Amino acid sequence: MDSNTDQKRLELLAPPAGPVKAVMDTDTYNEIDDQFALVYALLSPEVDIQAVYAAPFHNERSSGPGDGMEKSYQEILRILSLMGRVPENLAYRGATAYLEAQYRPTESAAAWDLIKRARQAREEPLYVLALGAITNVASALLLAPDIADRIVVVWLGGHPPYWPDTVEFNLRQDMLAARVLFDSGVALVQIPCALVAEQLRTTLSELERYVGGCGAIGGYLVSIFRDYVSDRFAASKVIWDISTVAYAVHPGWMASELRPSPVLCPDATWGPVCQDRHPVRIIRHIDRDAVYGDLFSKLALHAQSG
Repeated sequence: MDSNTDQKRLELLAPPAGPVKAVMDTDTYNEIDDQFALVYALLSPEVDIQAVYAAPFHNERSSGPGDGMEKSYQEILRILSLMGRVPENLAYRGATAYLEAQYRPTESAAAWDLIKRARQAREEPLYVLALGAITNVASALLLAPDIADRIVVVWLGGHPPYWPDTVEFNLRQDMLAARVLFDSGVALVQIPCALVAEQLRTTLSELERYVGGCGAIGGYLVSIFRDYVSDRFAASKVIWDISTVAYAVHPGWMASELRPSPVLCPDATWGPVCQDRHPVRIIRHIDRDAVYGDLFSKLALHAQSG
């Protein structure tokens, strides 16, 4: 990378100082936190959501990555409907399979739409809020490397640099795509899960009090939380995907540092720090109360305006 590219990356890695244009890449049906994040983004005037991409996933809620992507797409449509939003030119299907080789992209409507929107970005970058396996974003970077200096990827994925491994759902679903992301030189804000996004816990009683009365969408969020959390005594659940939206809304709620881009090893551990690698921004701490306070306030305002 030349000095101009290095300077441009550092400018992109500076926390946003105002409203941003963004797309969201989400495995929305994987569990329940993506739904909260999508609602939060759509309710936030600080984040102008241009498109929502369905990401692949494979767990007990899907029969494979393609099925997971389709279920996520349908869940995106459900959320948009509950919020009175039209899905045309907003919701896009993503990849039906993970990367099969590190430099072989998986094409999809989502990847090509991201490329189009990134190339249209002029004065300000396009923020990519990524909440799942990074397949769609990595594929776009492989198909069109020129977009790397036009986007900022904010990804909830992996664990902190000091963690003994990085065996985390979003990262391990498509490790080849994760390696492409870390190696690409794109401006990346990584939000680790363990001890960082993990701070964003809430409870059923809190949601019933502050979200349950917030119209159809509030009722839906509480219902999926209630169905998902089976043991309710002293039980909390992390809704960590809202962290990506919170960074775009108010980066001051987070402490972060610039570090060399991590080296991802085949055994899902972090390799030795290489000072020659390009910098990425890694979040270290999140003000949990500020984030949930903002989400609850916006849900209440949405209910009042509806």
